[in-house]
Amino acid sequence: MKLVKIPTPIIFILCFLFSASAYAHGVDEETQSFLTTNKGVAFGPFLYIGAKHMITGYDHLLFLVGVIFFLYRTKEIITYVTFFTIGHSITLLVGVMADINVNAYLIDAIIGLSIVYKGFDNLGGFKKIFGKQPNTKGAVLIFGLFHGFGLATKLQGFEFDKEGLFTNLLGFNLGVEIGQFLALGFVLLLLTFWRQYTSYLKFSKLTNILLMAAGFLLFGYQLTGYFIS
Repeated sequence: MKLVKIPTPIIFILCFLFSASAYAHGVDEETQSFLTTNKGVAFGPFLYIGAKHMITGYDHLLFLVGVIFFLYRTKEIITYVTFFTIGHSITLLVGVMADINVNAYLIDAIIGLSIVYKGFDNLGGFKKIFGKQPNTKGAVLIFGLFHGFGLATKLQGFEFDKEGLFTNLLGFNLGVEIGQFLALGFVLLLLTFWRQYTSYLKFSKLTNILLMAAGFLLFGYQLTGYFIS
């Protein structure tokens, strides 16, 4: 039997996919303690928390991995990431400031489906099955709105001091962007290295199938939480 050698980059990505489905992202005790006791403006700490939250926010990063997987031009990558950023920034700020209450489990379940969507789209599923390709930029923007609500629901679980809330949210959002930049920078370096080899296209189908699997796992996990909570 001939063994198929899986390249090192895909091993990193596979570990990333399954660690994502296992852990998703939460708020550690130290951060919880700060958020529940903070009073007034704390731009720096909120910036740090936002960056840390995004780096450990595997559901958001999995979606972005799917978005950039077949993007080769820097301009295209910036365009798509910008659409995502606009979407999640709007609903993060509006969701918290206007106190729009959305069930966290249902929002996170939709975020899981956004990962499924992107893997399915990368596999050409829409053209093959439905004969039509959705507007990819519009889809990234729309799912970005849901991802922003996902971030908002995490923050709404804490009773923030209203003084300096908007400034703190701006810090948190900027931190999210910094964390996103750092995480995507690492992923892009990995993908750029992998794209030099024929195994990139050879294993692209497997990678996106596993991306969908991780999304379904997150979807199922969140729905289970919704029904038993």
